[in-house]
Amino acid sequence: MKSNTLLTHYVPFLAWLSMIQYASSQPYQDQDVTPILGNINLSWIESGFQWVQFTYGTSVISLETRSTEAFVEFFIRKGAHVFVYFVLAIFAFRILMLWMEHIPKASVLAILFITAYAAYDEIRHYFHPDRSGMVEDVLLDMFGGALGVLAWIVFIRRRK
Repeated sequence: MKSNTLLTHYVPFLAWLSMIQYASSQPYQDQDVTPILGNINLSWIESGFQWVQFTYGTSVISLETRSTEAFVEFFIRKGAHVFVYFVLAIFAFRILMLWMEHIPKASVLAILFITAYAAYDEIRHYFHPDRSGMVEDVLLDMFGGALGVLAWIVFIRRRK
């Protein structure tokens, strides 16, 4: 294996996995951004998003059931799920393309890896005293991973 491939493909992948492992091992309280959001004027959220209400897992997400800060934090956290697995899928896909150079197979395998890793991560959360494992988060992670693979395929095709 060339050292260039190691640095450009494997190191970013392993570093990103390590970051996910570290973040997943922290209690929710250490990641809570609602105190920071309390210092920001969110009145536009209160007036513009009162109509938003849906169920995620067993919780109703709305401005009626959460503070404005907790409502915004929910979307930040779920957006982070999509982003983190978007990037992880790109790294996984790039490695798989080194091994097989077949875009459909590499795509499927990357998304399967993302789904399996997300499930593993949520199982860890389930057993962590200050976290909760959710099937919905696995689906969100899988969606982020699929978007990442699709974005990378579009990128490499446009580059050619």
